[in-house]
Amino acid sequence: MTNESSHTNDVDVLIIGAGISGISAAYHLATRRPDTTFTILEARDSVGGTWSLFRYPGIRSDSDMPTYGFGFKPWPHRRSIADGQLILDYLRDTVTENSLSEHIRLGYRVLEARFSTSTGRWSVLAERTGGEQTRLSARFLYLGTGMYDHQVGYTPEFAGIDDFEGTIVHPQQWPDTLDYTDRRVVVIGSGATAVTLIPAMAGTAAHVTMLQRSPSYVVSMPVEDAIANALNKALGHERAAGLIRRKNIATTRAIYKACKRFPRLTRRLLIGGVRWQLPAHFDVDTHFTPRYAPWDQRLCVVPGGDLFRAISSGRASVVTDRIARFTRTGIELRSGQHLTADIVITATGFAMSPLGRVLLEVDGRPIDLPSTTVYKSMMLSEVPNLAFVVGYTNISWTLKADLVSEHFCRLLDYMDANGFHTVAPVAADPEMTRVPLVGDLNSGYVQRGIEDFPHAGSTGPWTVEMAYEHDARRLREGPVPDAALRFTSGTSAVSTAPALAIGTDGRP
Repeated sequence: MTNESSHTNDVDVLIIGAGISGISAAYHLATRRPDTTFTILEARDSVGGTWSLFRYPGIRSDSDMPTYGFGFKPWPHRRSIADGQLILDYLRDTVTENSLSEHIRLGYRVLEARFSTSTGRWSVLAERTGGEQTRLSARFLYLGTGMYDHQVGYTPEFAGIDDFEGTIVHPQQWPDTLDYTDRRVVVIGSGATAVTLIPAMAGTAAHVTMLQRSPSYVVSMPVEDAIANALNKALGHERAAGLIRRKNIATTRAIYKACKRFPRLTRRLLIGGVRWQLPAHFDVDTHFTPRYAPWDQRLCVVPGGDLFRAISSGRASVVTDRIARFTRTGIELRSGQHLTADIVITATGFAMSPLGRVLLEVDGRPIDLPSTTVYKSMMLSEVPNLAFVVGYTNISWTLKADLVSEHFCRLLDYMDANGFHTVAPVAADPEMTRVPLVGDLNSGYVQRGIEDFPHAGSTGPWTVEMAYEHDARRLREGPVPDAALRFTSGTSAVSTAPALAIGTDGRP
């Protein structure tokens, strides 16, 4: 990053978070609006968000990389399901290639942001690593903070956990010094983290046991996409990227819709796929047959069936039971079985963090996030000059980040063309039904934390549908001016209509 002295504390746009969402916003601002000043504040000491935070064995994508990568930078590798280090290198390359590092300030955790209508600006308080506090000013605030708390993970309260004489690790705080060679490992959990850890550790540990309370849907995907690699070879990465991206979006959305429309059929197909990859004697009904319908929770992807190979080889096993208590040497289960362990990994989920837990205030009025309603999945009712990103639950997060970044730039273009200084969504109809921001998943981490987030509405621009094709029409193709938006100039009165002739793309 650049020297501290090269930064200004007064910018047009202040981006919070240097992960996928923040990098996407920075790229679009730099390329579409080169005269706009912006700064990214990142609480950690490196860019990359999730991919610089999580260091546990086997960390990888669970979405295909041609869609998880940015639309403006084709994924350059053959692997469609990629290791975390490859993804981190890709993000760092994006920053370097687009000269974004000069805009990034590492080690700045944003504590509060206060908006003043009289000045039309945000006053932002950030704390540097070490405790020094700094105040910055920005016309717009852009929150690319994700959904998860990067400081703590979620671990349930287990009886007797202090009696255990071995090592307990949460994947989010994976120690670099942990040696599991020839150790007996129990991984508590059945989600994406657990199914990643188990095959990655199974070749080194004495044995790895996946201890789950209930099964999840697990689906095997090829590590490489043969069609994508053929297109890249024939057309080159730049020309093939759009085709591959459209193919993967269409395929993923078709699978999701099939799961929702034909749950019994897709359930049989998913479980049948698992049964085909495991030994004939394996109890698939107990260990890989969920009680819920497909896509009520996220599908867990295993590249090349690595989890099933680890189980088939005997290096890993699955136990479906409830924990009674920890003991000195392991875990006692409700059934009476005892699992002996040297290391227990609590892959029990994440803690949710609504918009980075930044305290927001408008004209001295604290903003209660659950009381706000999201507009076009990217703004908050009655909160001026603020945008945020919450990605998709059923397809790559980056697709939403890119759409929001594009629409944000169009919004700024429209405001500049019309002389508007502030914009805020007008409060939604109080009679409209409000629903959780993420309403299509019943996963534990969602149920624990989603009520602390802003809510969605049931109609019009207030809906959050988790449907890429819908958002592409709304954010990329739809007009910027909207009766639900209140624009103001520096002197004036509220306006909800454009003052200039404007195209549907928001440009004069």
